[in-house]
Amino acid sequence: MSERFDPRALPVQAFCKAAAALSGAWPLAGMPRLLDSVQGVPGADDAVDWVADGSLRPVTGGEAEIWLHLRARATVTLQCQRCLQAMQQPLQVDRRFRFVRTEAQAEQLDEIAEDDVLVLAPTLNLHELLEDELILALPIVPRHEEPCPVPLPMPVDDLPDDEPEPNPFAALAALRTGRRNDPS
Repeated sequence: MSERFDPRALPVQAFCKAAAALSGAWPLAGMPRLLDSVQGVPGADDAVDWVADGSLRPVTGGEAEIWLHLRARATVTLQCQRCLQAMQQPLQVDRRFRFVRTEAQAEQLDEIAEDDVLVLAPTLNLHELLEDELILALPIVPRHEEPCPVPLPMPVDDLPDDEPEPNPFAALAALRTGRRNDPS
């Protein structure tokens, strides 16, 4: 019998024990914390495509490890920090989470493991976890990979003048020559 799992209240241990998989598409508009970091309002078709796989990894002489593999793809609109224009930024998530029974185990393993270690709870909101991971996938300083498509405007102060700047020593030279010609 195949068990149906709710991704917003996922019983992680049962999901992983069943070696189950879930996939779907969630609208970007349903991720308000992510939207705080993007530019504009996503369209109705803008979505996050995701896949989650659960598994148990046997351990010699111990309890099997509980693992969740989460993958997702989305494209968001950000503001390029170089040209200040809107740009499309693809985001990708490919994370593995190991679940342990206590906070102490999580802290100990988190220091030595490359994968993320989380404390096992009765249920996990996969939607919130995915939103967190997408926020972490955002670039710190968004900018176009190639040169910006719109030339950068030059500030008025930086425009070249037709007249050369006066030499600050010219005034001193005039004073000096004025003294020599002065008979007193």
